[in-house]
Amino acid sequence: MAPRNPRNASSTDGLRVGLVGYGLAGSVFHAPLIAATEGLVLDTVVTSNPERRAQARAEHGEELRFADSPEELYDAGLDLVVIASPNKTHVPVATGALKAGLPVVVDKPLAGTADEARDLARLAQDRGLLLSVFQNRRWDNDFLTLKGLLAEGGLGEVQRFESRFERWRPQPKGGWRESGDPAEIGGLLYDLGSHVVDQALVLFGPALRVYAEADVRRPGAQADDDTFIAITHASGVRSHLYVSATTAQLGPRFRVLGSAAGFVKYGLDPQEAALREGRRPTSGEPWGLEAPSLWGRVGCGESPLSGGGNPLETVPGDYPAYYRAIEKALREGGEPPVTADEAAAALDVLEAARRSAREGVTVELAL
Repeated sequence: MAPRNPRNASSTDGLRVGLVGYGLAGSVFHAPLIAATEGLVLDTVVTSNPERRAQARAEHGEELRFADSPEELYDAGLDLVVIASPNKTHVPVATGALKAGLPVVVDKPLAGTADEARDLARLAQDRGLLLSVFQNRRWDNDFLTLKGLLAEGGLGEVQRFESRFERWRPQPKGGWRESGDPAEIGGLLYDLGSHVVDQALVLFGPALRVYAEADVRRPGAQADDDTFIAITHASGVRSHLYVSATTAQLGPRFRVLGSAAGFVKYGLDPQEAALREGRRPTSGEPWGLEAPSLWGRVGCGESPLSGGGNPLETVPGDYPAYYRAIEKALREGGEPPVTADEAAAALDVLEAARRSAREGVTVELAL
């Protein structure tokens, strides 16, 4: 069943959006991208924190409204609820919004388990409502570049995909993201791991088996901060995925090895840094671009660090594309840019990785 249109879909007015949470995800990613999307209006922010309310009003105007709880959104005449609150709230808040008849976008991870994600998917389908997961890293510059290269067959048959999302943060920052309480759904496996697993599945298809190693390395840390995931895809590709807060020397973001050539790319997409600095994709400045010195290289038998291979111009990153696609899906129907079923497939892998790391086994997945 295609999601039905929201209340204002037939009008020329902007679709009114309620945003739950104004921490890192809400203030840095969702609010700026919603505000930058033609056809969407950031209407209400759910936060009871006075400092965050003042910040949101300063960033998005005096007309912005506030609520103390998600339940206040249900009868506010909104067209979309975006959930950017802590991970443990994703399922209950999404369930409440869907039962109230509201389309929903949830920041990753959608849920703590694949079963919970599929329950949400069924609820949305039964109600004829849009349910999508914010996987902004599908619109990273390096990922878009690699997708294009693979579509052209530029590497031949891909044999191994290496993806690293590494940081050097020797001191834990605390908070729920680094909590050891399983109820918080913290740790890097579910944080950065959600990104690298999703990208691997998009590029190379379903996972057959999963092996993982997860460690808590920093003094005082409670949740995994250095994790490795190996996926064997049904396509035959092997993905080696690294997420870490303890990497003193950063490796390449991507290294992709094929039968005809390899691709190596260093550096992170610049969009997150730009958003954190207060830059916006509506400023008129170029968005998502990087210097030629950071372009990846394609070649055979030579190290890219010594100039080997040919530079491949990086496609501009495009986080705004996610909410443009959400606006279109709300008005016209059809599938959102990231589906709940895709999120559930990624959670199958994350759950398998958690079990593998805990028990020291390789986990087989049913297709």
